Amino acid sequence: MEAVLYVSHGSRVEKARSEALAFIDAVQDMIDVPLQQTCFLELSDPDVEQGLAELVKEGATSIAVIPVLLLSAGHYYQDIPEEIDRAKQRYPGVRFHYGRPLGVQDRLVDILVQRMEETGIDLEPDADILLVGRGSRNPETPKDIGLIARKLEERTGLTVNSCYLAACKPSFDEGLKASLKKGGTQTIVVPYLWFTGLLMQSMQMKINQVQQETDKQMVLCQYLGDHPFMKEALKNRVEEVLNPNRMRPEKVPAADKMN
Repeated sequence: MEAVLYVSHGSRVEKARSEALAFIDAVQDMIDVPLQQTCFLELSDPDVEQGLAELVKEGATSIAVIPVLLLSAGHYYQDIPEEIDRAKQRYPGVRFHYGRPLGVQDRLVDILVQRMEETGIDLEPDADILLVGRGSRNPETPKDIGLIARKLEERTGLTVNSCYLAACKPSFDEGLKASLKKGGTQTIVVPYLWFTGLLMQSMQMKINQVQQETDKQMVLCQYLGDHPFMKEALKNRVEEVLNPNRMRPEKVPAADKMN
């Protein structure tokens, strides 16, 4: 029996977990597969091992493992494949198929533009945009964020700089300081994050602190969230795995290949 396991990141913030579950539930309604389950990589239950065990218990013989991740990094290349390898040993009669993160997509850049518009702020010609990625040690992360920044710059006609919340340089603090040094009247902080969580809270606190020290207007936009484009993008990633003949050829890690 065919099944889908959605692997979300996880968070200590209950609202973030609730958002992820509600989002994935909505996508599940768009997928015609009898067995579907959501699990988390860390900080929330069920974990990946528990999610896979539940699907096998319900009769799954073929499981599509879908990373609910924005970009390719350590979780995608290492953590989830390791879980799949362990599951192959535990369940030799079950086939496992591995999907892809959302990656860089024009429709996701469209969401960023919409999130800026939702602030209701009239942007000045000297405004600058600070695009904030989660960050990782994988070299693909800054390349992808840089590409997203260039696309956002093309869409808005404004200067877009990038920074990161962890593992990459410049840090978010460094990005804020660099923005202040540039002068100008506005900085629009655009988080490239899927759901809420401690990172969003931390960014807002730091922006509030900086705002007290300058006349420059600094605004934090909403995260990507449950935008319809996000649901459609994840749905497409599920369909790629369920319909492998329609997948576009590209270089993927060994653990991603169908088996």
